[in-house]
Amino acid sequence: MSYYSRMVQWTVWGLLMTVILAITGAFILSFAEKGKLDKKAPPIYGTISDFALTNQNGHAVTLATLREQVWIADIIFTRCPLQCKMMSKRMSELQSRFPAGKPVKLVSLTADPAWDTATVLKKYGELYGAANDRWLFLTGEKWQINRLAIQGLKLAVVDKKPEERENPDDLFIHSAKFVLVDKHGRVRGWFDGDKPESVEQILSAGKALLREK
Repeated sequence: MSYYSRMVQWTVWGLLMTVILAITGAFILSFAEKGKLDKKAPPIYGTISDFALTNQNGHAVTLATLREQVWIADIIFTRCPLQCKMMSKRMSELQSRFPAGKPVKLVSLTADPAWDTATVLKKYGELYGAANDRWLFLTGEKWQINRLAIQGLKLAVVDKKPEERENPDDLFIHSAKFVLVDKHGRVRGWFDGDKPESVEQILSAGKALLREK
């Protein structure tokens, strides 16, 4: 092989190695950027106003009670025939997936405080393995619940008219969303309670909020 041919060959190989290294570097950079995005905390959508409700143990719960806690909230009622059971199963999974020592609370509001007393909520929570210090079921004055649910958490909840009910327990139309709230009482996201993939999404976003000061 002539000197000129060898020079051409080395030049071609050199160009190929440069391209390969550039592509490899781009892949590494893209994965690094993806990691940064995955760890990025969700935006702030609003701030929760103070409230005064009662948990399943008969203890008062206010916004101050949840200060410095990341919390995931939903709205259910114990006589709900289907949707609420599914949501509570998802909450139970979240309880098991978040480490017990972390400042994380699960908060389930009842849409039916006239029926769902603290005692009723406690029995309901036991069906899903609720840890009393980690998963709060809240009842109280209906206006207080609605203000927190509708104005604060932006969850829909409406009493169903008797003529629209399909069965005796078909009492409310309410949101199936989970709401993520940070340590300062600020809403940081909504997740579909009827989708299994929401559990991983909440875990990822919740861990990002735990890293915040």
